[in-house]
Amino acid sequence: MKAAIAKSLNKGLTILEVSAILAILTVLAFLILAALSGAKRVAKGMSCTNNLKQIGLAVRIFANDHRDYFPMEISLKEGGTKEFAEFGLVVPHYLVMTTELSTPQVLVCPADKRTAAPDFNELRDGNISYFVGLDAKETNSHSLFSGDRNVDDGSALNKRMMLVGSNQPLKWTKKIHQNYGNVLTSDGSVQQAIPSRLSDLLRDSGVATNRLAIP
Repeated sequence: MKAAIAKSLNKGLTILEVSAILAILTVLAFLILAALSGAKRVAKGMSCTNNLKQIGLAVRIFANDHRDYFPMEISLKEGGTKEFAEFGLVVPHYLVMTTELSTPQVLVCPADKRTAAPDFNELRDGNISYFVGLDAKETNSHSLFSGDRNVDDGSALNKRMMLVGSNQPLKWTKKIHQNYGNVLTSDGSVQQAIPSRLSDLLRDSGVATNRLAIP
């Protein structure tokens, strides 16, 4: 009897037992990878939020030095970018704040496939992740100054300038974050917004039609 038991133990694990162990290890590996992926998404979202907060600080410093006006509100001769607003260009509105921004790295969301410009001299719209709200004002704290560029108004057109009514549905594409985006308001605060929250921000912006310059 003892010999039979010893012989059975010496045979080691059966194929069924090995298969079960492999299945468990596969599930554990999947769970670990999923957790790591989720952690990376959270980290990128936090970094994006910090970028927008830095942009918000930069534009408020700019306003403090320019009679409480944002770049889009004053002319080139006054140090602003008002003349560029009608063309839907994004770069000029950030270039006038190079001193306040310090580095072009803050203009790219880490969840975006776009790459940052090596310096401000080489900055192009393709090196920017964030739209510019052309109707933002320092005196209107709820107006939209910036946010993730992957906003979608339901139009099939690839627009440089998006005109969005305060009650118009607006959502996010899946290009950057999953099911949400970040929005910077003129008071310097950043909101992580799902589509319904994005609609609330538009409605509360105090602007009948928001002009968004999309990079």
